[in-house]
Amino acid sequence: MKAKLVAVGERAPAWVADGFAEYRKRLSHWLPLDLIEVEPGLRGKGRDTVRAMSDEGARVLGAVPRDALVVALDGRGRLHSSEDLAQRLEHWRMQGRDLAFLIGGPEGHAPDVLARADERWSLGPLTLPHMLVRLVLAEQLYRAAAMLANHPYHRA
Repeated sequence: MKAKLVAVGERAPAWVADGFAEYRKRLSHWLPLDLIEVEPGLRGKGRDTVRAMSDEGARVLGAVPRDALVVALDGRGRLHSSEDLAQRLEHWRMQGRDLAFLIGGPEGHAPDVLARADERWSLGPLTLPHMLVRLVLAEQLYRAAAMLANHPYHRA
């Protein structure tokens, strides 16, 4: 099983890119994770936010592998403890499909993206910068994979 992280936004700050690269490297034995960045929709004065979301949603969906199990990161999604996430990861592995995790833009995901998602996952009630979500997602996937492998990383 492989995973793709499809994220709206380009050129993450160095500290995010470095942290993501570190967890991507750690995960490589258990769950290879590739990052696909998509261009955000145009926003600003006189711009249509709905159109921006729709445009970026189309780019996100275009980057999703055809038969992937899709998990949209969404504030209204299901909350998981680290232990719950490890169980979800095991469940996803048993599906025999690659995974695609989706991070939307400033207003979240377009309706078409949410309709395509097999699951919605919330990282909690806090509002996080979407660049930081990349790093949190990679760390939590690593933690879940480490738990499944009986690796001592998780010490709760």
